[in-house]
Amino acid sequence: MTELAGVLTAFGLAASAGLNAYVPLLTIALMARFTNLLTLSERWEPLTSWWVIGALVILTAVEFFADKAPAINHVNDAIQTFVRPAAGAVLFAASTGAVTNIHPVVAIIAGLLVAGTVHAVKAAAVRPAITATTGGAGNVPVSIAEDVTATVLSILAILVPIVLGCLIVLFTAFVIWWLWQRSDAHRVAPLHS
Repeated sequence: MTELAGVLTAFGLAASAGLNAYVPLLTIALMARFTNLLTLSERWEPLTSWWVIGALVILTAVEFFADKAPAINHVNDAIQTFVRPAAGAVLFAASTGAVTNIHPVVAIIAGLLVAGTVHAVKAAAVRPAITATTGGAGNVPVSIAEDVTATVLSILAILVPIVLGCLIVLFTAFVIWWLWQRSDAHRVAPLHS
């Protein structure tokens, strides 16, 4: 069960990095430094140094404000296209239990793919749609919601990874059901026209 929890933690943290690269990194750095809830392997211990924590606080603040400013948020998303997948790779590899049971290269690739996919959906589909439909007015509330989601997801991934895994399965099932219903509605609609 511990191995499964480690993998679920890794997936949760990598997904969180797809929304905000620095929140999950800061979360694990603080939890590993100040609690017994998370233990990083020796090679990832530098994440708990004061210099790294300070840098992560600054980067989190920069990301928070850059993502709220019109036009700057698009530049930020372009830059984050490289940062978020890399953060996801680090988070996946650094997570408790994942590295000891999964080859580091596989862990890094999985983290890149998870964080990169979440970021791609956010930056290429969700954000442009919100900008277009709200004239940009919806970007700030959505950005705040993303930051809150990234924070909650990071904490859940560490504290209750099994619950997070169940939520991910339920969410995925809902999305599949919704897409299925939507495709059925499009197939039936032309018949009634």
